[in-house]
Amino acid sequence: MLQGKAAKSPIAIALRLALVEVSEGRVVYTGQPGEDFTNDVGSIQGGWVAALIDAAIGSAVHSALPTDVRYTTLELKVNYVRAVATDSGEMRCIAETLHVGRTTATARARVEDAAGKLYAHATTTCLILPSA
Repeated sequence: MLQGKAAKSPIAIALRLALVEVSEGRVVYTGQPGEDFTNDVGSIQGGWVAALIDAAIGSAVHSALPTDVRYTTLELKVNYVRAVATDSGEMRCIAETLHVGRTTATARARVEDAAGKLYAHATTTCLILPSA
């Protein structure tokens, strides 16, 4: 992952998400939802925002682990600050680890537009799985 050679997952393709920056413990994903991701009130479904966060925050944890170590999400807490509209433009999710230990890791993320306006922020706790 740190070499930028991670394969794009089927969910990232379906949701039009892209990994654009990666360093140890920090990643940036972008995505631009269209009208096909709107909910009944015409804004972008919150699940799309949560999926963007989940991709970024999980990748931040993954980038801080040795290559033979895996993780799984124990908890993801999302705070929605404002709705994403179809004309909000490209969303950017910046995620970074806060703690990476032997058995757990924690991280945070924020979703913002091109101008830096905050749309959502989140935290996660992940379980570090022993290598096989």
